[in-house]
Amino acid sequence: MPELTLTFLGTGTSMGVPVIGCECRVCTSSDSRDRRTRSSIFARTPECAWVVDTGPDFRAQCLREGIGALDAAVFTHSHTDHVAGFDDLRPLCPFPKGLPIHASPSTMRDLRRMFGFAFEGKNQFPGYLRPIPSEFTGPFFLGKTELVPLSLRHGRADVNGFLFVRDGVKLAAYLSDCNEVPPEVIEQISGVRALIIDALRHRPHPTHFTVAEALEISRQVGPLETWFTHLCHELPHAETSANLPAGVRLAYDGLKLEL
Repeated sequence: MPELTLTFLGTGTSMGVPVIGCECRVCTSSDSRDRRTRSSIFARTPECAWVVDTGPDFRAQCLREGIGALDAAVFTHSHTDHVAGFDDLRPLCPFPKGLPIHASPSTMRDLRRMFGFAFEGKNQFPGYLRPIPSEFTGPFFLGKTELVPLSLRHGRADVNGFLFVRDGVKLAAYLSDCNEVPPEVIEQISGVRALIIDALRHRPHPTHFTVAEALEISRQVGPLETWFTHLCHELPHAETSANLPAGVRLAYDGLKLEL
């Protein structure tokens, strides 16, 4: 078994692709790679499994990928397209011990506010969600994998990416929502095996990287491979991929990386 397998549960932006009511060539495309649910990944190692974010499509994503058990859920930030599927963790929440939830203090505060019914602990029965909150302020471990939180800017919001490290090897960096990567984070993830990064579209956006901006971050980081995620309906998969440099590709829903 690979040291780390990452499955892209979703690679789309906040409205997903197809966008409701849109008849553009990407939204009406017959290429399955142009169908993008909200961004999330599933990570599996020989000893542990977790998800990063639970967007509005989380239930369908789990059914599609056959996910039947988790050891933890990890959150980048509390925007709706990354947390709205939180209650769908219910069947993945072992009874009676509950499911560890890892988030920054500010994100955990928002989760407690948005899903107070789960955190208040009144429903202690099988089939109910029982989160075990764990606030990170620095690196933490899930099994033998070290997760290093990465402080990023997403417009006016402070969010987290994550660096996944095993036995001292930087296997993957996940930067799903951002439009600024500080120099110290560039240094932290320099030389990572796989860089997964926000690349919304070609046109500038106030809270997300453009394709050109994401390419520049990739150049600075120097990964072995780069995968773009959080994609909107302005990026047709086949056409965009054909115009990317060697080693840089668009991710798509269901893609698995074995690292």
